[in-house]
Amino acid sequence: MGRKGRGGDHGGGGGGHDGGGSLRWLLTYADMITLLMAFFIMLYSMSILNLKKFHEVAVSIRSGFNGIAIGQGRSILGQSGQMSINPSPIDLGSMGLTQRAARQIHELVVSAQYKDIVRVRQDERGLIISMLSDKVLFPKGKTEFNPESTKVLDKVIAILSSMPNDIRVEGHTCDLPVCSDKYPTNWELSSARASRVVRYMIENGIPAVRLSAAGYADKRPLPGFPNNCEANRAVNRRVDIVIEKQSSL
Repeated sequence: MGRKGRGGDHGGGGGGHDGGGSLRWLLTYADMITLLMAFFIMLYSMSILNLKKFHEVAVSIRSGFNGIAIGQGRSILGQSGQMSINPSPIDLGSMGLTQRAARQIHELVVSAQYKDIVRVRQDERGLIISMLSDKVLFPKGKTEFNPESTKVLDKVIAILSSMPNDIRVEGHTCDLPVCSDKYPTNWELSSARASRVVRYMIENGIPAVRLSAAGYADKRPLPGFPNNCEANRAVNRRVDIVIEKQSSL
């Protein structure tokens, strides 16, 4: 009888042990569920934060470019050579534009001083800031800066310094022959102008590793502006500063 009682006690103890083990397993499971819930809440909070930042940048760009939206890009030049009232969309996601850069570009575009000589458009390479040679950068057939040219270049450099994108400077001319012994063709002239702008950028703090220069002579007129009249030729005599899209890794 005594042994049976002890056996019953032992059995009862064993039952209590099993019950305690089940409770410990349940606590571990509950801890895991709680940690998972906290993890997903953190991910959700991070996604909401990023969306908010994206929205702020989108609003800044949209207001800066007179109400444009995110989407495909086309030239914002009108057929008259002036800035279009309704510019085409700019793809923020691939441009890496900061709010500061967007604000500075907007200031250039709408400034009374620069609105007729600085234009912005987008193509598959990135965002392009075009500056007319005749009115802002160079005298006809020359590569020395106009007296006022460094003012607008300094503003562009301030924009470029706030973003990590590579920069390609492209020189363009019209189809008229060059009257210069130093630059016998438009190829030499356009290349020299692009190189001059690159050198000025390097002298003013843009890392040389981010820069490249190219000259295209009269072979790449702006869409809708063939070199068939002086008004169109004046638009095509330009320097394009291409803020290249950042490649996704």
